Amino acid sequence: MAGNDKGSRRNYEYELGHTDRELNRLATQARLVDPMTRQFFKDAGVVGGMRVLDIGSGAGDVAFLAADLVGPSGEVVGTDRSPIAIAAAQARAKARSLNNVSFLEGDPTVLAFKRSFDAIVGRYVLMFSPDPTTMLRGIAQHLRPGGVIAFHEVDWTGVRSFPPSPIYDQSCAWILETFKRVGTNAHMGLDLYSTFVKAGLPAPTMGLHALIGGGSNNMSGLDLIADLAVTMAPVMEQTGVATVADVAPITLNGRMHAEVEALGSIVIGRHEIGAWSRLP
Repeated sequence: MAGNDKGSRRNYEYELGHTDRELNRLATQARLVDPMTRQFFKDAGVVGGMRVLDIGSGAGDVAFLAADLVGPSGEVVGTDRSPIAIAAAQARAKARSLNNVSFLEGDPTVLAFKRSFDAIVGRYVLMFSPDPTTMLRGIAQHLRPGGVIAFHEVDWTGVRSFPPSPIYDQSCAWILETFKRVGTNAHMGLDLYSTFVKAGLPAPTMGLHALIGGGSNNMSGLDLIADLAVTMAPVMEQTGVATVADVAPITLNGRMHAEVEALGSIVIGRHEIGAWSRLP
């Protein structure tokens, strides 16, 4: 069964952390998946002039994407519980001279806003929540009647390589097992439909994309997997999944690329799943 059982709890607040290295990893991730997120949000109905609430903003990539969709006549408010992430996002917004984007530290289910929003969006947020249904229900209170809610989450079921690339496959297996042990839902994408419905939202429309390619293709997602494995290596060791020496972070990316290219493999990334609906 996909997802966390009701009452399950996470052993880590956020196992990926908010270090400078993690913020750089998020930039690499954004380069690969932003086009998918953009399409999900456009299909959901995020358009110019909207006031948008971004949940779990991190370093601000999704908020900046949303700001591009709503244009200068729109507004984006990003939220995150991490003061480090908020500071990074604010600095990036200032560097980009984005006057229609702001960031607030705190839990969006309890934050108070002066006005409701036309859209609420998020990427890779619900998978880290111990109770995504309650989270969705809580943030939906900030949405105006007729407003749009759209989330982009992942499902790791289809991750594989062909012909098999042991380094890629092992890295994916380590990531999945670590997510399992700390309570992260690596299949939240599949749970989006039921989560929307249980939260009292209209049944969502959904879409699916995936990264696929070979070792010489910089859009294949190899960098994404290697960076994620390196970031999670300390937690892998703490949870008994693998040692940092097993991961060999310094050489992992190079070894993974070289092996995939030498074997002539293609790698298929995790499923990137979007779900969106509109309030009555």
